[in-house]
Order: sequence, then C-alpha cells, then structure tokens
Amino acid sequence: MAELTQAEVYSPRSLQVWRALLNWLTFFYQIFAQIIRAVGQYPLPSSSSSTTTTSTSTHRFKPLPVGDSTAIESPATVEIAAVLDSPVPTDEDRVKKLTVVLDLDETLVSAYETSSLPPSLRNRATDAGVKWFELECVSSDKEREGKPEVTYVTVFERPGLQDFLNELSEFAELVLFTAGLEGYARPLVDRIDAENRFSLRLYRPSTISTEYREHVKDLSCLSTDLCRTVIVDNNPFSFLLQPVNGIPCIPFSAGQPHDTQLLDVLLPLLKHLSQQRDVRPVLYDRFRMPEWFQKQGIPPSSWSV
Repeated sequence: MAELTQAEVYSPRSLQVWRALLNWLTFFYQIFAQIIRAVGQYPLPSSSSSTTTTSTSTHRFKPLPVGDSTAIESPATVEIAAVLDSPVPTDEDRVKKLTVVLDLDETLVSAYETSSLPPSLRNRATDAGVKWFELECVSSDKEREGKPEVTYVTVFERPGLQDFLNELSEFAELVLFTAGLEGYARPLVDRIDAENRFSLRLYRPSTISTEYREHVKDLSCLSTDLCRTVIVDNNPFSFLLQPVNGIPCIPFSAGQPHDTQLLDVLLPLLKHLSQQRDVRPVLYDRFRMPEWFQKQGIPPSSWSV
C-alpha cells in the first residue's frame, strides 16, 4: 500500500520529464532540418555542384565563342588599362603647337588689277568653279589729286583654300606673312579669313633686306626656337635666312583652275610635320634647300638657322 502510494506520488513528475525531453528532441530536429535546407540552397563547391550550376546557367545565357571572348573587353577595362599603361608625360614630351607661316600672293590667292584682267581668264576660272571677288584697295603712300589712290583688284582664291585653312587651324597656329603692303593685303585677308584663323598678320614693313635679296621674311621675329616653325612660300628667297624651315610651293594663278596643291600636297605634309619634334630634318631631306641656295650663290654664312 505504501509502494502504491509512492508510485502515485512520483508518476506525474516522470511524465513531465518525458514531455520535456520530447520537446527538446523536437526543437533540435527542427534546427537540424533548417540547416539541411540551407545547405541545399547554397551547395559547397564541388565538381558535381559546378556541373549542376553550369547546366542550369546554360538555359539562361548563351556563352560567347572562345575566340571572341578574348577579344572583347569592357569599356571600363580598356580605359583603365590605357591610363595605367600610358607613361606620364614629362616637360620634354610636351611639344608646342606647330607654327605655320603662310605667304599670301601666289600661295593662297592670285590677284590682278581689275582694269588689266582679261575677261576670258576670269570666265575660264569662273566656269571651273574658282572663287573670286573684287576688292577696293586704298594706297596711303600714293595720292591722286590730293586724295589717296584707290585701286580695284580681282582676287582668285586657290582651290580648296577655305578647307585648307579650316583643317590646318585645328593642329597648327597660323601666321600670315606677306611682302605686300598693308593697304592692299589687310582688306584681302579680311575677306578670306573672316573667322580670324590667323593669330598674327605681318606685312612688308616686317620683312628685311639682305645682301642677296629684299623683302626677306626672317622667322626669328616669331621665335628663337624654330624647331616647330615652317614657312610656305612660292618664292624660296623669302626664307633664305632659314632654308631648312621652308616649303617652296608651286605658284598659283587664275590660269590654273584645277590646282590641288593646298589639299593634296601641302596639307598632308603639314600634318606629318605637326607630329615631329623638329621639322627641320624632315624638310631638309625633302627639299634640300641649303644646297639649292648655294647653287644660287647664297653661301651658308648668310643663313641664321
């Protein structure tokens, strides 16, 4: 009777212990099940899992061919690589802009006094598409009946002139240097260069006289360092002081309406020179002007190269 009573007393407590143990087992089972599900969503790297992933992604993306994939780079990668690979420019690497000195008459234009111009010459040039205009030139050093003399001039532009000046001004500083008088040349240049592409205009007073020729264009008035300076002139004697800086061009007249010197000959050469640190070796190899001047009786002692 006493044993039965003791069993009845401890029986409820044993039941509670079993229930608590069961609850703990259920709790651990739920945690273990969650861990299994998490591992299933994020498989560990292995040969089987990589195979599964590849097969799944094949249905989503079409891979590039092996040959093409190596040739294609993202813009960001290319840009960064270019920055990393390009050397930092030093002061020696930075070269100043090319200076191109251009003559006016028979280099860029051809001008005639209107009163003496044959109509047939103007008609042929017009029919060929050559641009021309008439100009009123006032001469300050000549007078007629106490008034400045006025001369009417017909000016023909060398074919391709405007395109030549536009393209040239993109990579070079342009200087006009003419032996013509300012009263004639200034209004003429105003017409052909309404966009002010010439940074400087020099007229006859800026030329000098030498033992061998007059109206010589001394480039030293522009810079003491002429490694990046070139002059284009139909008269080679204009640059006899700096023979290795000159380009002798073919003279232009209204009777040459199909001339292509500006765009086909001079512009490509000037573009090439703009990439040189020193234009003089290239010009010497191309034209051999020092030898030409010596044949004209002008010795090297007269040069100021």
